[in-house]
This record gives sequence, C-alpha cells and structure tokens, in this order.
Amino acid sequence: MSQPQAGSHDNHGTHGSLKSYVIGFILSILLTIIPLVAVMNHMLERTGTLLLILIMAILQFGVQLFFFMHVKEGENARWNIMALIFGFIILVTIVGDPYGS
Repeated sequence: MSQPQAGSHDNHGTHGSLKSYVIGFILSILLTIIPLVAVMNHMLERTGTLLLILIMAILQFGVQLFFFMHVKEGENARWNIMALIFGFIILVTIVGDPYGS
C-alpha cells in the first residue's frame, strides 16, 4: 500500500549523535543561565553586563551552529565555515564602522 518515499531522510550519516546533542543542549542551557544570573543578581555594572550578554550570545551562536546545524559536517564543511567567517567579517565591518551612517 504505502511505500517508503525517498527524501531528505536518506542522508542519515550527517546527523549528530545523541552525545553531541546532549552536549550542545547542556552548553546552550549554561550559556543562557550565566547572563541571566548576572543580570538578576546585579553582579556587574551596565557595561560589564552588556559585554557578558554579547559574549554569551556569540558563544551560543557557535554552539547552535556546530552542535545542532552541523556546519562542520558534510562534503562542503570547509566552504560553509569560510562563508560564515566571511559573513562575520562583513558584519563586523558594517556594525563596527564608526563613520557609517
């Protein structure tokens, strides 16, 4: 009656392991809790708090990319990482431009 259809689920080799997902999940939780505790307990001044949140957000972005989106796996892994780095450089150039409009 119903035949299994070929689709996006054929590529089982590129998915992460349970261990990888658990590590990513724990890191995500920790990177969320650290700035939350710092803000709730007023541990840092305003500039320090903003810097901590920014650093944790960047680390959270990296965890999501490498543990859940598998950016470093597959046949185009090197190009994916290079494209991300290039995009980051463009972002920093535009946002960090002191003379921008």
